[in-house]
Amino acid sequence: MTTDINTSVSDYWGREGLGAAILDALAATGKNLDALTIDDLALTDQFHGGGKEATLRLARLAALAPGMRVLDVGGGVGGPARTLAVEFGCLVTTIDLTESFVQAAKMLTARLGLGAHVTHEVGNALGLPFDGGTFDVVWTQNSGMNIADKERLYAGFHRVLRPGGLLAIQEPMAGPAGPIILPVMWARDAASSFLRPPAEMRALIEAAGFRARAWDDVTAETAGPLDPAAIPAHSAQRLIMGDRLDAIITAGHRNRDEGRLVSVQAVFHRP
Repeated sequence: MTTDINTSVSDYWGREGLGAAILDALAATGKNLDALTIDDLALTDQFHGGGKEATLRLARLAALAPGMRVLDVGGGVGGPARTLAVEFGCLVTTIDLTESFVQAAKMLTARLGLGAHVTHEVGNALGLPFDGGTFDVVWTQNSGMNIADKERLYAGFHRVLRPGGLLAIQEPMAGPAGPIILPVMWARDAASSFLRPPAEMRALIEAAGFRARAWDDVTAETAGPLDPAAIPAHSAQRLIMGDRLDAIITAGHRNRDEGRLVSVQAVFHRP
């Protein structure tokens, strides 16, 4: 069953030729492809609510510092990882289930000359291929929505963190007003969407051995434009979701406005 879900999720997210599509989109906006910066890429490679500003907010909340070894789980095309390397001096490894995302991430990281600071791997968040205590920080932004076994997920995060390490998360969670309206960014139907309420999420993370340092509701900050037409063609949302995006944006705002969905940024400590 897990293999079937992984295949379904990978098929949902997979985009053939994504790297080339990103470069074409950047070129169309006048970017110099031979001298790209993380700011040039920000709209295109930060595929989560709130974009680069949300990444910076979470990094500051976690007080990231130069030299920290960070594992970005569900790293997508690598925008947050490159930001953590450039803005905070971290050494970042990303892991993502979707091969086309990882291929695009490697290409963009190489173009920015960040290969010594950021690496990308294809892999499963429920079977992290790293020794225990490898990382100072486990980082994840909007990556757990397709994962049902969250207890196993956070146990794995605990295992790969060193004692004293940090878990930094940004995650959509179930709101108090009932089930979400579909489609959402991560799912066409309820069969591949696995949200839990904030109190339950916090309890299960603490049950995995973590202690909370910060827990912030960032629903309003990560909502994005009300009008789908305001989202440009070279954004990650447009490039990845294509024609499906308008319905997703409309449903997303209803979910937030009606209390069906909340977004949280949180930092936990591993004793």
